[in-house]
Amino acid sequence: MEKWVCIVCGYTYDPEAGDPDNGIEPGTPFEELPIDWVCPDCGVGKDMFEQE
Repeated sequence: MEKWVCIVCGYTYDPEAGDPDNGIEPGTPFEELPIDWVCPDCGVGKDMFEQE
């Protein structure tokens, strides 16, 4: 699974780790994140991420 990086703040979404603090289970691919998921560090949407 590919990691995705926020182009605003540099946060890296790692699918293997997920985002448990925001209800995203480990093993969740970026493509399957809810449409309203936002960067946990700066709050921008998924459209501000690019594949690492």
